[in-house]
Amino acid sequence: MSNYARANVSLGLGVRERFFQNEYLDPQLDPSLREIGNVRAAIVVLTRNSDLTEILRTMKQFEGRWNRRYNYPYVFLNDGEFSQRFKDKTSAATRAKTFYGTIPQEMWSYPSWINQTKAAEVRAQMAKDQIIYGDSESYRHMCRFYSGFFFHHPLLKKYDYYWRVEPGVKYNCDINYDPFAFMQKYKIKYGFTLSLMEYRSTIATLWDTVRDFIDEYPNLINPNNFTRWISDDDLDNYNLCHFWSNFEIGDLNFWRSEAYTKFFDYLDKSGGFFYERWGDAPVHSIAAALFLEKSDVHFFNDIAYRHEPFEHCPPEPRYRGNCQCNVSENFDMHWYSCTRKWFEI
Repeated sequence: MSNYARANVSLGLGVRERFFQNEYLDPQLDPSLREIGNVRAAIVVLTRNSDLTEILRTMKQFEGRWNRRYNYPYVFLNDGEFSQRFKDKTSAATRAKTFYGTIPQEMWSYPSWINQTKAAEVRAQMAKDQIIYGDSESYRHMCRFYSGFFFHHPLLKKYDYYWRVEPGVKYNCDINYDPFAFMQKYKIKYGFTLSLMEYRSTIATLWDTVRDFIDEYPNLINPNNFTRWISDDDLDNYNLCHFWSNFEIGDLNFWRSEAYTKFFDYLDKSGGFFYERWGDAPVHSIAAALFLEKSDVHFFNDIAYRHEPFEHCPPEPRYRGNCQCNVSENFDMHWYSCTRKWFEI
């Protein structure tokens, strides 16, 4: 058993006690993680020119809280062309290298098997039903891109790890170590800060499709998986729990793996990204639960993060050096959060 796995062993405490005592390995206690390393990693930002004000605000805070000490490169991706103004402003906001890429058409378009008339009818009906992003075509392309393609973008081929950052998000405490080095040292595949339940109306047939995949490819499922986090009845139903993927620190090679590739292709062929409104968050989360062990996933309890309307604010005093977040607004123990369940399994 690895040091990280041993650190994840339950201490026999109640859920709340385990949550606040943070039983897993504490990256802040490892001095080697404060060194400037050479991890093959990048900050990934999917954005558009119109997001410039928001991304500059986020970069200013992200740099001040962390990256000014580590200077990891930014990879900005866009389904269109970045303006020179966008490039000039964002490159001036950091001492790190910045790279700008356009998403290839095949990664942001309808595959040949999708009936676009049917897809448009679905969007119209979801708009009438007032389903969030239900009428958005670009949102569906974005979810499919993050589900199946971003890790194959040419600008990311040389990297092993990524940190997903979105315009407008906030990092409200200093981060005094290198999460990438932590991921690499302890062979962590996926890291999160917030988890919650998905809107059932957006993924009506997702779980049926997942179960069909499991039946067809049982050899790909990790025998030590953590599917108890996503299903309360031995995989009969999906309980809607997922990691909120607007914050992800992950191993790109996990998404590039044979198991995940077959999983995404299987889902993609079903048409659910367009005939429903499947998000990359449940897709990533279900895949992690099927193919990884719980010890492969890390809850970054010490990273204060806000994406409206939810926030993770570290509750332990030892994490609250130079913080600007209110513990009373911490989402983790909210009834709609799945983080409590994370500590129960």
